[in-house]
Amino acid sequence: MSAKPHTIVIGAGIVGVSTAIWLRRAGIEVTLIDRGAPGQGTSYGNAGVLANCSMVPVTVPGLIRKGPRYALDPNFPLFLRWSYLPRLLPWLVKYLGHANDADTRRIAHGLTPIVSDGVEQHHALADGTKAADWIVDSDYTFAYADRAAFEADRYVWGLRREAGFEPDLIEGGAARDYEPNLGPAVGCLAVMKDHGFIRDPGGYVSALAVEFQNLGGMLRQAEVKDFSFTDGKVSAVETTTGPISCSDVVLATGVWSKPLMKRLGLTIPLETERGYHVVFEGADGGPAMPIMVAAGKFVATPMAAGLRCAGVVEFGGLKAGPSAAPFALLRKEVKKAFPNLRAKGEIEWQGHRPAPADSLPLIGQVSGTGVYVGFGHHHIGLTGGPKTGRLIAQMMTGHRPNMDMAPYDPARFARA
Repeated sequence: MSAKPHTIVIGAGIVGVSTAIWLRRAGIEVTLIDRGAPGQGTSYGNAGVLANCSMVPVTVPGLIRKGPRYALDPNFPLFLRWSYLPRLLPWLVKYLGHANDADTRRIAHGLTPIVSDGVEQHHALADGTKAADWIVDSDYTFAYADRAAFEADRYVWGLRREAGFEPDLIEGGAARDYEPNLGPAVGCLAVMKDHGFIRDPGGYVSALAVEFQNLGGMLRQAEVKDFSFTDGKVSAVETTTGPISCSDVVLATGVWSKPLMKRLGLTIPLETERGYHVVFEGADGGPAMPIMVAAGKFVATPMAAGLRCAGVVEFGGLKAGPSAAPFALLRKEVKKAFPNLRAKGEIEWQGHRPAPADSLPLIGQVSGTGVYVGFGHHHIGLTGGPKTGRLIAQMMTGHRPNMDMAPYDPARFARA
């Protein structure tokens, strides 16, 4: 056992690394543990966008009616491994139960404080470190076929406007002037100013982990299997390389947090939303900044390695390997949006987004156990990671966050 109690952060993705840095800046002794290298899990494979305006959940009104048609349409970017449906069904019923106006607004109000200052929070975390080199301030643009297609999304844009996000609309030939590489299938752009992106999410989180070590933090590669408690409070974590004593713990392992939450007496309705991306290496003919192509439900982001196109939703659990159909559809939609795209090669990736049934992350202490959690960010993990880490560090060091933390309380599932 380690002789000196300290804080253990489990999970070296964006949330865990951010938490570890903010704790070290507060003078706390921290060990960061992950079974792999920092930034090589879910934090590696996202679209890389710092999407301040992405506070509207997927479960908008009408999803229950449209969902079955989406799942059966081979040209819609929603896939289901039908053999997994019996296991998925209990979560799915709870998830779709939030597809109404009242819940959508409640969830959006909960997500807004986590993401609305995302770019600012990334700069606060990374500026003055080598990780800052990966951050690019930019527009974030939503591409539609025409004004009618944009207006069809009026409900989502209405919620964004209520949160203070008003797009600049560009149509017709002006859309091509703004982004010359867009194909004729796009005729209307909704441009969000003051956003940003990360040129290499995996490299960025890895650089943040180096900064954590430069601050005196300890990085350890192991898998955490269980907690040990003394008088109801965590006193050690049990790992594949042996036990480590601690005064408190942060659990930030995304969808893999669920088994350890059961050890704490909470069964979290959490599923993996299997995400896909293709990197078009050394690409020419792509966009100069991130573009969300509404028709194909994917985001194209220029990165250090080439153009990363990320999107597609698949439900099929943690154990199955990648499916061929999502990659094929993604390539088809990319070609339609950017017909002049050329690349030296292509790299495929498939990973796991942590999707709670109510679309809100879990942030806070579990019932006085000394175990704090930060996971379940669904599509907003990269954007909201630094803010989440800062909030957890504030709570752990006795500073009350200047916002309502009730929407993220993990105890909400004890009441469910």
